[in-house]
Amino acid sequence: MVSIAHPPPGFENKGKSYYTIRRTVLFEIDTKYIPIEPIGRGAYGVVCSLIDRETKETVAIKKIMNTFENPIRPLRILREIKLLRQLKHDNIIALKDVMVPPSKRSFRDVYLVFELMDTDLCEIIQSPQPLSDYQCRYFLFHPENLFVNGADCKLKIGDFRLACSMTRSGPGMTELLGRRPLFPSTDNINQLERIVSVLGVKGDADLNFVDNEHARKYIKSLSHSLGIPLASIYLHANPLAIDLLKKMLVFDPSKRIDVTETLQHPYMTSFYLHAQEMSYISLISYFEPCHL
Repeated sequence: MVSIAHPPPGFENKGKSYYTIRRTVLFEIDTKYIPIEPIGRGAYGVVCSLIDRETKETVAIKKIMNTFENPIRPLRILREIKLLRQLKHDNIIALKDVMVPPSKRSFRDVYLVFELMDTDLCEIIQSPQPLSDYQCRYFLFHPENLFVNGADCKLKIGDFRLACSMTRSGPGMTELLGRRPLFPSTDNINQLERIVSVLGVKGDADLNFVDNEHARKYIKSLSHSLGIPLASIYLHANPLAIDLLKKMLVFDPSKRIDVTETLQHPYMTSFYLHAQEMSYISLISYFEPCHL
């Protein structure tokens, strides 16, 4: 729900319009934009579709709230803006506008305007629509950060603040293969028990990475086994997919397959362009917070 709003007393700014999204979130946006409806909400903010009065194009705006709440958040936002301005590709969501705040010294929120996509991969995973083995390979990235158009099945990567995490790719792949999480849980302890029961812990060598002594003792107290064969869970999966999943879902993070090895794995080779991938990896590394 979108409704016209009044700015807080003393905060009305020329060139800005004010709207309330979902009755609680105030949007302060350039007057050339007309909001249509809210389309998403995440840990960092609210997304709304809108019309650009000048181009007549329907786009999406993301309000990132409380930008300076911690010192890491603004660095990640800046990295995302820099990356999206540099990476021009059919499969990367286009950043169309960064709204200039009325005051460069006192603003709290950031508004980014993107091209509008139909849905994200999470909704497809949770739908009853069957996924082929080819689609599983194609979608093997962080689901919430992959956007899809229904008409042409065009896939685009977005939100680089949360992307590029191999820790999440293993669980993401299980959702593609099984259409549900492999480690459902009610809390952190319950999830840890589930992980140990499925992956298995073969000895102290698997626990060297656990720094917390109490956590290490608790894991040792659990009933240990060699784990459950993944092929018995995903009966119809491609054997190469199972092999890759085994290498992703290793209890000790230091022993997991890395990004480059994943792309070079036989299951993924048809999507791997070495020279281009390496150039993008180098560019992304440059825009890590330590370089900003």
